[in-house]
Amino acid sequence: MMADRPMEPMLEMYLFENRQLLEQLEEILLTSEENANMTKENIDEIFRIMHTIKGSSSMMMFTGLATLAHRIEDLFFYIREQKPEAIDYTSLCNLIFRAQDFMCQEMDMLESGKEAEEDPTNLLEEIEVYIAQLSGTEDQSNLEVKSRDKEEQEIQYYIRQDQTTTGNIKYYELKIHFQDDSQMENVRAFTLIHSLREICSEVVHFPSELFEDEKASEKIVENGFWVLIISELEESRMQEHLQETLFVNAIHLTEIEYEEYQKQRQEMVAMEGRENQEEKNLVAEEKEISSSNEEASEIQESIRSQKQSMITVNINKLDKLMDLVGEIVITESMVIKNPDLEGLELDNFQKSARQLRKLTDDLQDVVMSIRMLPIGPTFQKMKRLVRDMAQKIGKEVELILTGEETEVDKNIIDHLSDPLMHLIRNAVDHGIETPEERIEQGKQEKGSIRLEATTSGGDVVISIIDDGRGLDSEKLIEKAKRKNLLLKPAEEMSDEEAFQLILAPGFSIKEDVSEFSGRGVGMDVVKNNIENVGGSISIDSKKGIGTSIYLKIPMTLAIVDGMQLQTGSAKYTIPTVNIRESFRAEEKNLFQDPDGNELIMIRGECYPILRLHEYFKVKSETEELTEGIMIMVEQDQKAICLFADKLLGEQQVVVKPLPNYLVRFPVKAKGIGGCTILGNGEISLILDIAGMINGTLQGGSDNVKSVG
Repeated sequence: MMADRPMEPMLEMYLFENRQLLEQLEEILLTSEENANMTKENIDEIFRIMHTIKGSSSMMMFTGLATLAHRIEDLFFYIREQKPEAIDYTSLCNLIFRAQDFMCQEMDMLESGKEAEEDPTNLLEEIEVYIAQLSGTEDQSNLEVKSRDKEEQEIQYYIRQDQTTTGNIKYYELKIHFQDDSQMENVRAFTLIHSLREICSEVVHFPSELFEDEKASEKIVENGFWVLIISELEESRMQEHLQETLFVNAIHLTEIEYEEYQKQRQEMVAMEGRENQEEKNLVAEEKEISSSNEEASEIQESIRSQKQSMITVNINKLDKLMDLVGEIVITESMVIKNPDLEGLELDNFQKSARQLRKLTDDLQDVVMSIRMLPIGPTFQKMKRLVRDMAQKIGKEVELILTGEETEVDKNIIDHLSDPLMHLIRNAVDHGIETPEERIEQGKQEKGSIRLEATTSGGDVVISIIDDGRGLDSEKLIEKAKRKNLLLKPAEEMSDEEAFQLILAPGFSIKEDVSEFSGRGVGMDVVKNNIENVGGSISIDSKKGIGTSIYLKIPMTLAIVDGMQLQTGSAKYTIPTVNIRESFRAEEKNLFQDPDGNELIMIRGECYPILRLHEYFKVKSETEELTEGIMIMVEQDQKAICLFADKLLGEQQVVVKPLPNYLVRFPVKAKGIGGCTILGNGEISLILDIAGMINGTLQGGSDNVKSVG
């Protein structure tokens, strides 16, 4: 199956469509379980989803998946027709979720090039047992399911064995128009014909060759898909079957007389013959007037291309495009700020340069927008996680989603899923109390977790807020003390600093080890993952009220706004999002603490000073704090003041990764986050403010001022 190369595009479409259907199924099940009710529309939708998966899996010869989908279809057929009153929606959803997980695992195997190997027999038996429980006795349930199968088999047998003698035979003419952007119309038409042949004695269609004819899809788009049918099914049943076809824009089904059917059939055959003759004539004409035909073909291709409003692009191509845009930004800067132009009055050049900058900015914005995706699908995955976990540990938890439309770069989203999953697990396991505990504390029995995304400048802030037991700063400090994780005396630690302890490696706030947590592995990984994409994590909590965790991440990583500064001959770049203010220091505000650390007083608050020339061991133009420039930078609710010779100005920079031979060393912890190329071709290091502040803390300057 998988080795057959021509099947690959069909497999790709099969996996894409069925995964979308399974996501819809999950949403329906979660909503139905939450409302403890399944509407007729939801039942019909699940039936349609399973019927579609069954049909496409049969066409692709994935028997296990088709059989499982067919059995789930049986279950919902029974629920729809018999309308049983006593349905435990939790157990029903648990069963279908297990089946959905099985299908997803099988599709993952198919996508990776392996054959689907798992046997769904256990799930099939579970569904049989569940139908038996709904009906009261196993015999009844089997009777209901098997009677439907038997009825369909008898109809098909009767139609095929004796088409002329029965008076119930009906003749139909069908015209189907697929949606403009559905693509692969010939495959969709083939799927429809495959399903019709199961319930019809004769199916003829135009175009007749759906794969051999290269223009089959084009003909279907222009004229619709024309089908003639002989069947014993009533028109209403036939319409119901056709409504399950995907990506359909219009369905026109008409019952016709036998004479009209024969006439239409002859016309279809004649049309097919005319098509073949026209193709032969076209080949002859192309030999005589090839140039004019080529021009006409180009016009026709242009018209067809305009019809298609959406395309799928490989993410690697978008990465390459982003790299090229970055190079254009660098090259533009090198041209406009070329040292050879200094002192020259070039009005026309400056006018052209401004226009080039505008076009470059527009190009950058377009490329950025192409890569931006709504964070909603990532949030939606957490619903199932909360539901399954709450069931296992006996808690009642509601997940509230806000800001699902917020857009983030594709690469950032890829790095967000695991940290979010861990934080949500922690909120359910550590934060939310059991229903009994919540009632004792006067809270609602059901706990809530709010997952929220908002934009703030060039950043996205993701909040995970629960109304659980909160964090106990005293217990956190005591536990960190036992594990030798404290960086300063316990009595000097603030609550905010105590909360940050849970991000330390090997720290866990849970005493016992469970399936989900307690091993001290996780929050430090979350912190590293967030910092790897240029983000930060902050924690706020009130004992007995709840915990709030905030992830601040950039919308994109490739191009950032930066402030250039110089110390000696070295030039550095600071992301503008980290800069609070810049100023010249006054002598009266400068002093030292007993340990010799330099501090500056600003509006009644003390901040440590970090001299860049000492930090990076470079020679400075001046060592007098009142002669250089101070830049206050902040990260994770902490701020320090950097001392440099001078500011060079603001500039958009392209973030270049550090060379591989440097990645082996902890350069990020030393305050280096990357590098960029300046307009004159020089290299500027991009400072990692989080690393510099943390490095200052660990270096003994524990007077860093909290600013939250």
